[in-house]
Amino acid sequence: MNDNIYKTQEIRLINRESLSLSGIKKIENFDNAEFLLDSVMGKILIKGVNLEVTMLDVDKGDVRIKGRINSILYVNSKKENHETIFTKLFK
Repeated sequence: MNDNIYKTQEIRLINRESLSLSGIKKIENFDNAEFLLDSVMGKILIKGVNLEVTMLDVDKGDVRIKGRINSILYVNSKKENHETIFTKLFK
């Protein structure tokens, strides 16, 4: 993938059920309750219930997720990312 393609990011949430994101470099980790995405604006942590990818366009960096979206959080440091993932594993 060419990083020059991903200069902007857009997030669109409809009725907390359909989330569309652009500027996504890769999906780092996911399950039905949490997604960790690497974007042009940093890491994004999405939490919810019954989450699933309905569309993925790797070339354009577009992702669409459906389910009950409870939170969208930008994670600024690698330390915060690391703690979030491991905290989840040991609950």
